[in-house]
Amino acid sequence: MDFYDTRVIKSVSTAIILDNGEIKEVSNNFSSGAAVRVLSGGTWGFVSLDNPDDTESAIRSAKRLAESAHNKSPRTPVTLAPIDKPKLQNLPEIREKPGDIPVEDKVNLLFEIEKNTRIDGIKSTSVVYSESEATISYSNSEGLDCEYDITRVGFAVSAVAHSGGAYQVGRESRFGVMGYEIFKKHDAFELARKAAKTAVELLSASAPKAGTYPVILDQELAGVFIHEAVGHAVEADHVIEGNSILSGRIGEQVASPIINVYDDPSYHGYGYYPFDAEGAESAKTGVIEDGVLKSFLHSRETAARLGGKSRNSRAQGYSRPVIRMSNTFIGNGEMKFDEMLSELKDGIYLKGSRGGQVNPGEGVFQFNAERGFIVENGEIITPLRDVSLSGNTLEILNNVKAVGNDLEMNSGRCGKAGQAVPVSDGSPHVLVVRAVVGGSG
Repeated sequence: MDFYDTRVIKSVSTAIILDNGEIKEVSNNFSSGAAVRVLSGGTWGFVSLDNPDDTESAIRSAKRLAESAHNKSPRTPVTLAPIDKPKLQNLPEIREKPGDIPVEDKVNLLFEIEKNTRIDGIKSTSVVYSESEATISYSNSEGLDCEYDITRVGFAVSAVAHSGGAYQVGRESRFGVMGYEIFKKHDAFELARKAAKTAVELLSASAPKAGTYPVILDQELAGVFIHEAVGHAVEADHVIEGNSILSGRIGEQVASPIINVYDDPSYHGYGYYPFDAEGAESAKTGVIEDGVLKSFLHSRETAARLGGKSRNSRAQGYSRPVIRMSNTFIGNGEMKFDEMLSELKDGIYLKGSRGGQVNPGEGVFQFNAERGFIVENGEIITPLRDVSLSGNTLEILNNVKAVGNDLEMNSGRCGKAGQAVPVSDGSPHVLVVRAVVGGSG
């Protein structure tokens, strides 16, 4: 046995769901368990367990698994990049512990949020609230022993408008590493009205004529682009597997010189953690700086293989750690939004995200925007619906002509290897001189 580590997680969570103004679910979940890894030669053995007090026997089980697999199919020995004991500093401040708020108060607040979606044209609504408080403890055979507490709270509201057989959805959400004070930071009632208004306005919007246009991407869509099209391509496991358009390109110019991309788990966004699932302290990684690819995102194993800093090994609950993004964003530029519109002159302004697909190995993507607008002579004119953005990742990165000074972050969950973990992504407004815009099918 060359190495072992254990993660012990104890958590309590609450979820409340309102569907069309009626309580659909109020659930509380208490869980405790552990995840144990053992490295023997070049093979990992992994065990998860419900009883965190039984890690010694789990280590023995994981050791047997690793040795058995190694004997059947020997692999090259694995080297782990060294890490220092993480310093627990600049931790998020929780002002209102969500567990101290009566569940009745939370339900009543959700009812009030839902009422604000009920404008003319709205046919159905959904309001969701979630909270979790967890303690994560990590230790390994190198003598590392560390622990932190984390609280996450968030809400989402959606409204569906219906007219003449057509349906449109507006959605707003806010999630963060904070307490119940999230409702002081964000006006949930105003966000509910905004979601409803978006849905109604989309009913009368028109579909775009497919073609190549100069476009402005808003903070949310540009953030999704940088997460999906760039972020996954710089995860070092994808690079090693040959599934990244950016493989072997460290030090090369891959984007416009005004593009800077970072991943920062130390930032107090939804993807925050003070140390990762291997005990490596969180810190900002400069992924692309002045258009030059500077770094991949690493675990200890890939950092040893490719060179780099280990700080992006993450796991959902008691699952196996996988290289993951945290808070990923395009850094601020200098241009104001109205200046960007003037620079665009005639084109399309794309706002929001409704998901999409990306192939990091081929570097192609297609994302659906929530909505769009035709821009004529620097003025936002005609609203658009069912609008998408597609193209080649490197072409889009090199076609960026201006980066705004208005960075905003959005929160969500990212799926990979059958696991979902909290992340945030963001960007300022971005002007792209050529992009393919079409209907989102």
